[in-house]
Amino acid sequence: RLSEIEGFSCMLPKGAFYVFPNVKNFGMPSEKFSEFLVKEAHVATVSGSAFGSYGEGYIRISYAAAYTQLEEALDHIERVVKKL
Repeated sequence: RLSEIEGFSCMLPKGAFYVFPNVKNFGMPSEKFSEFLVKEAHVATVSGSAFGSYGEGYIRISYAAAYTQLEEALDHIERVVKKL
């Protein structure tokens, strides 16, 4: 679903409990983008830069949650990134 939201690019994970989508199209550092999501969408993510310089431009999103919670979080994300 993330890849369907304009601005995101995301590969399907293979055996992990998180995704690491590319958020470079939003034109801000990953730390700032993560802060934007928590403030505006009330969705917590981790800045890719927290995992080293190669993580810049990405965020980490855990999907170790109930499916309904994930749907709700993605709805919130989709709504707020339209403001950018």
